[in-house]
Amino acid sequence: MNTTVILFLLVAVLAIVVAALLVVLLRKRPAAAPAAPEPPRDPFADIGETGGDPLSLRAGDMLEYGAEQAWIRGSLRLSEGGAVWAEHFIEVEGGRRWLSVEEDPDLQMALWTGRPDLELTPHGRTVELEGTTYRLTERGSASYRSEGTTGLRAQGGMDYADYEAADGSLLSFERFDHGRWEAATGTVVNRGDITVYPSTDAPEA
Repeated sequence: MNTTVILFLLVAVLAIVVAALLVVLLRKRPAAAPAAPEPPRDPFADIGETGGDPLSLRAGDMLEYGAEQAWIRGSLRLSEGGAVWAEHFIEVEGGRRWLSVEEDPDLQMALWTGRPDLELTPHGRTVELEGTTYRLTERGSASYRSEGTTGLRAQGGMDYADYEAADGSLLSFERFDHGRWEAATGTVVNRGDITVYPSTDAPEA
């Protein structure tokens, strides 16, 4: 048997041995663990979604709350130390309403109705209104910057005092540029309760 034949046989045997080793190794490799199934989700859970971004609201946007639709006429950008929040004034007839929006750190919103009929001032830890007791939760002073139609100067200062009742009802007092105290009652608004239509996407009324 010549050298060429011997060499060919050795190469063939070596190839067979390598192939056999690969088969053995592949059979011993553990199978990949199956992906863990997603935990069951409650289809009726409140996931807190809403159309649009309340933190980006500005004059000209449309706000949908329940069956109501209203335009944002103007906004106040307020700041106190490191805290910032906004009040967006809604176009309504015969009254004054606004949506307050703050991230502290979670999104907090409330819908307010001005109460010029009230002769109240925030000079106590509690305030009695229509049979309900409201307790002081926060008081301070802030600077503001006005956008759109607000009835206020382009910028200035304000004082505020916030109260809350046991049932979650809200009562707020604001005083702009050392003027008179203005009272308002409010309700908490959840993120999923509103839809924001930016001015470029606002539907026809």
